[in-house]
Amino acid sequence: MERTIDHAPARWWHAVADGSIQCDLCPHGCTLREGQRGACFVRANLQGAMSLTTYGRSSGFAIDPIEKKPLYHFYPGSQILSFGTAGCNLSCRFCQNWQLSHAQSMDTVQESAPPQAIAQAAKRSGAQSVAFTYNDPVIFAEYAMDTADACHALGIHTVAVTAGFMNLTPAREFFSRMDGANIDLKSFRDEFYVRWCRARLQPVLDLIAMVRHETSCWLELTTLLIPGLNDTTEEITAMAQWCYRELGPDVPLHFSAFFPTHQLQDVVATPVQTLVRARKIALDAGMHYVYVGNVSDRDGESTWCSGCGARLIDRHRYTILGINVEADGTCGACGTVLAGRFG
Repeated sequence: MERTIDHAPARWWHAVADGSIQCDLCPHGCTLREGQRGACFVRANLQGAMSLTTYGRSSGFAIDPIEKKPLYHFYPGSQILSFGTAGCNLSCRFCQNWQLSHAQSMDTVQESAPPQAIAQAAKRSGAQSVAFTYNDPVIFAEYAMDTADACHALGIHTVAVTAGFMNLTPAREFFSRMDGANIDLKSFRDEFYVRWCRARLQPVLDLIAMVRHETSCWLELTTLLIPGLNDTTEEITAMAQWCYRELGPDVPLHFSAFFPTHQLQDVVATPVQTLVRARKIALDAGMHYVYVGNVSDRDGESTWCSGCGARLIDRHRYTILGINVEADGTCGACGTVLAGRFG
């Protein structure tokens, strides 16, 4: 199989005094000499300019239910074509896709996947959307944006599944091309981000607020609750209150179960009761749509009307068992508008 990696010119960088270049894509601000790669591994200084070394290459494809992203208010029940590349600008010690996100070899992105080919594959498959996922699309933003343009030309929606560690200037361009996004809010403590992800909290909060208030991109948030690390009542309460205050009650929150993986093999899986407690805290804080994930909890996976309390979308795992939502996105029982994208 062809293994040549296409280097494409990258954006969001500037030259510095000593002949190096500095990346302006994310808060790391990596300064790179000739031939060096950034913390993400895929953005490199080649001949004095920034290059994206994974442009047009994919680590794999799959057709998934949209609920797997997870997106519960974005064309529920539809199919989405998922793909990713390699590398990441975070170093989460609990990453579930660490073989791709922490890859230090381009052998993981050996499949040719030009933007137009991805859009055409989605169209042929009957998928309504394309997801940039598996690793973080922030680091291959130019490739994702070109693919989004190709998808939109064919009437295909685009979705970013990301940790949201991105500077606001490129983020405004990036999310203007996305129809939906699920952003990880990994913790509500900066110490957690520094120790376990090698990142910072505030840039993520700033980006989430920007997406919510400055773009038309549909937004949902996910927090992986890890026992003993980010699952206290105090932290979850602070997070839920911030979401209510800064984003409003209609942004769906997903609390997902952790399972031992990567460098956290000695941490137990998240108890179901922890997720149930987190869901109640967020609902009590005023959030309308709060879900549990990676476990079987039909009530916590279902969508409930914020007006009359009726079950609007009955889910089990990634399967929709019943739906009581009108075509215009209103409750079939009382007419309350259900926030989201429907069709």
